[in-house]
Amino acid sequence: MSSHSSSLHGLLGFRRWPTLQPISALSVPLAYHGRMSELTRISALDGVVPAKQFSHVVAATGRFVAVAGQLALDESGKLVGEGDPEAQARQVFENLRRCLAAAGATFDDVVKLTYFVTDMSHMAAIRAARSEFISDQRPASTAVQVAALAGPEFLMEIDAFAVVGE
Repeated sequence: MSSHSSSLHGLLGFRRWPTLQPISALSVPLAYHGRMSELTRISALDGVVPAKQFSHVVAATGRFVAVAGQLALDESGKLVGEGDPEAQARQVFENLRRCLAAAGATFDDVVKLTYFVTDMSHMAAIRAARSEFISDQRPASTAVQVAALAGPEFLMEIDAFAVVGE
């Protein structure tokens, strides 16, 4: 097997992942409906600047849930908060909450959030809304500024990955 194939197999999970050696890790067993999931959130590790608002690594066991990018639309499809990043962020997180609930998950199960914003200045509104929905849990997070979203009225789109106990 070539070294390229070997590394590809590792990326695809054909080998066991190495044991993580965090400097600062929070391991949280979660129980929902009698199912257990364990999430280990690592915000500080050797050689990487410590994260204050997110985790660099989240390791988990359980059932994977992917939530598509959510926009600031209410249940009837109407835009919430035209030109208002705070109102849009709250609606997006409410939509994420509803999507997670449909899969039997909560924000406590979220391991990764990706923020797509048309302007990085909207991140303050996103952080404020996130703190209303997500307490002390810090999912791994990525913020990306994009030229445009599905329409010019949308200021942000957020997707989520979660892991729920089996």
